[in-house]
Amino acid sequence: MTQNSIAKQEVINENHDHSGHNHDHDSHDDHGHDHDDHDHGGTDGGWLSHWPLLSALSILVIMQVIELGFKIHLPLAFALPIYILAYLLAGYNVLLLAYRKAIRLDFFNEFFLMSVATIGAFAIGSYSEGVAVMVFYSIGEWFQDAAVDKAKRSIKALLDIRPDSVTVKRDGKTVNVAPAEVVLEEIIEVKPGEKVALDGILYSDKATFNTAALTGESQPDSKSKGDVVYAGMINLNQLAEVQVKSLFKDSKLSKILEMVQDATARKSQTQLFLSRFAKIYTPIVFALAVLVIAIPYFFVADYSFRDWLYRGLVFLVISCPCALVVSIPLGYFGG
Repeated sequence: MTQNSIAKQEVINENHDHSGHNHDHDSHDDHGHDHDDHDHGGTDGGWLSHWPLLSALSILVIMQVIELGFKIHLPLAFALPIYILAYLLAGYNVLLLAYRKAIRLDFFNEFFLMSVATIGAFAIGSYSEGVAVMVFYSIGEWFQDAAVDKAKRSIKALLDIRPDSVTVKRDGKTVNVAPAEVVLEEIIEVKPGEKVALDGILYSDKATFNTAALTGESQPDSKSKGDVVYAGMINLNQLAEVQVKSLFKDSKLSKILEMVQDATARKSQTQLFLSRFAKIYTPIVFALAVLVIAIPYFFVADYSFRDWLYRGLVFLVISCPCALVVSIPLGYFGG
């Protein structure tokens, strides 16, 4: 995740939950829209944490019903402040991020692109469309946050099943030590409700374990003496003894965690390509949008600047590479 992440996190720290997008975009400078490490880390506040965005959406829907459904033309002095309020509720963080990146002379990013397009819509009187673009963009970010949050919770749940301590039988008595301090062939005790800390074989006559953390199946798994027991299993009934056959770092659970953490830390070749692609793509989009507005002036007889500005802004919006570039990190975290 690149540099937008840091930028967004700064906004969140200062303006906690203003628009319900607690994006954790980890650094996003590499390209105008560098969703490498686009670490959408929305909070788990649920719907209420997104009240500004939901309020903006409600305002937009009500205004459209009034204007298009009931054919009531509201006075500009009444409608404009309402649209501005909805726009700020949905896009305050986006505007602030665009400003912060602009003062660092970084103009080719998704925030600046969306800000230019939506403010331009207001400039030509397309207030509802300016609000709609910002609202739907923010809803898309919300969905991305939700997807990544779900994946992160799954990873955290996997981390939580790793015990911090283990009971070992040494010299005729039991002692609590860190799992990494247990050596091969030692006997560990697992009380009912506790997690097995290391891989081994069942030393007791029998025991029943919940293997959901490893297999996804919550059905109890009965084991007999000599059967293989893996770290992460939960003892369900009586006290069980396990003879350790793998060191903590070599256990199946540790290997799974290591693979998950490595996978989230590495960038794929596709991700690196998209980073380079977006760095070139976004400036080209800005340039083409300007050409869409300017070139018809020389070839169209009844040239209308307002109409072609509108088309240029539409081009900016539909050319935003958000969906393309965010697909890779979402694929990483979403599995």
